[in-house]
Amino acid sequence: MMGFSFLGQSPMPLITLLLGAVLVLATLIDAFEVVLLPRPVRRRVRLNRYFFKCTWDVWARCADLWPAGRQREDFIGVYGPLSMVMLFTLWGACLVVGFGLMQWAVQGLLPDAGSDALFTHIIISGDAFFTLGYGDNVPHHWLARLLVIFEAGTGFGFIALTIGYLPVLYQHFTRRDLQLIEFSARAGSPPTAAALLGWHVHDSPEALERWLRDWEIWASDLIESHAVYPMLAFYRSQHEGHSWLGSLAVVLDVCTLLIAGADDARRHQATATFSALRRILDEASESLRVAPVRQVSGRRMDAEALGLLTPTIRRILPNWRDDEAALQAIRRLRRTYEPRLEGLAAYLLLHVPDWIDPVSVAPERFGRDAVVRQLTEGRPD
Repeated sequence: MMGFSFLGQSPMPLITLLLGAVLVLATLIDAFEVVLLPRPVRRRVRLNRYFFKCTWDVWARCADLWPAGRQREDFIGVYGPLSMVMLFTLWGACLVVGFGLMQWAVQGLLPDAGSDALFTHIIISGDAFFTLGYGDNVPHHWLARLLVIFEAGTGFGFIALTIGYLPVLYQHFTRRDLQLIEFSARAGSPPTAAALLGWHVHDSPEALERWLRDWEIWASDLIESHAVYPMLAFYRSQHEGHSWLGSLAVVLDVCTLLIAGADDARRHQATATFSALRRILDEASESLRVAPVRQVSGRRMDAEALGLLTPTIRRILPNWRDDEAALQAIRRLRRTYEPRLEGLAAYLLLHVPDWIDPVSVAPERFGRDAVVRQLTEGRPD
């Protein structure tokens, strides 16, 4: 009979109850998918997706007001960690408001449940969610009290899970950035494929293949982490002048050169690394909903640039080819990754390194004097 008594009442409490329940349920599902679910979520309608889209758009517009330089990069670098704090705050606020709406609706639907204002019920909700235990405002009906108990348990679990989530996120970030320490010494600053190949001129082809194998393992780890935790893409590298996307681009360029011109015995590892790195671009673009650009920028690998690189590559792989077929293969391979690469770079406000710097492929770069100059440049005496 109590259920039929609702028919004569205002529909507002029932609507508010449904609204509060939907808000709480949507927030809990979103938090579960981000914190606990160990697989990518492809659904387009997600609370955290809209959160990152809106906040990053505002942050990027503010960053565009700064001139290029260290201060601008420092400003952009704040967004990654700050966004997680803001996301946790948003989840907490949604749960507190959602439970407060449900408390107020229960009061309007049940007899002898009190007549407190909506704001009072939100205060009660916040008290229960953060388990403060003030006890200044106590719900009158047993069903409302049961809802407070449920909220207190939810709040306790939510806070514990979010605290435990941050070390996992930073563990993935550290593993991603650790590889860039070794990379920055080999690829130069700014990094280029030519500089990276120049570093390996005194190594054997097998050493270069082992190095590419390490990057295949790095790529496999990023495929998992950036698909499950897409917010990692917003975390800037701690190494000035380098980024995870820029490093990925340079290694892709090197693999492209090796696949296009090396013989069959020397292109297998480059092919495996190339495929793994390209999959990172696919996963990151899908997670962030970033479309590839329709026309790539001026990172061209023409016959002239290939001619500058040929002596360096042949010091590593004497049988490497630089004919027209190799140049055409390079162009075809570029079309498979550069649109997504530059789309992500434009969205994340990251720089895509050039293929070649004429200075980096000069023979004198590898002499003793050049090495000493590179290691002491910019250092105090």
